[in-house]
Amino acid sequence: MSSNLHRGGSSYGDAAPFRSREGLSTRSAASSDEIQLRIDPMDMDLDNEITGLRGQVKKLRNVAQEIGSEVKQQRDFLEELQTIMSNAQAGVKNNIRRLNKSIVRNGSNHVVHVVVFALICFFVVYAWSKMFRK
Repeated sequence: MSSNLHRGGSSYGDAAPFRSREGLSTRSAASSDEIQLRIDPMDMDLDNEITGLRGQVKKLRNVAQEIGSEVKQQRDFLEELQTIMSNAQAGVKNNIRRLNKSIVRNGSNHVVHVVVFALICFFVVYAWSKMFRK
């Protein structure tokens, strides 16, 4: 009441232009001793909206935490897969090295065998084409 007097208004009669909070406003009634308080329903929905937003933020936080745990699992899986692939690559290198040593030790007779086989196949096909051409 005294705050209205400091602002330049009377005790209750000129209270209409002053607002105490968002959504609450006063207006003068028929008699000067009475104040009517009107609550704006749009501003009351703000509390509901804030509550709804809090719920959505909690849901988003949970989703972000789930994404974080999934990323961690995927990272661990990829690290394990990388280790397995490194071991497999080392095994393949060792086998190729052993094969090369074996080829050097036993000689390269397999190349000669392949060339001879190719020549025999060529002559068989050549002879076969000569016989059926006549």
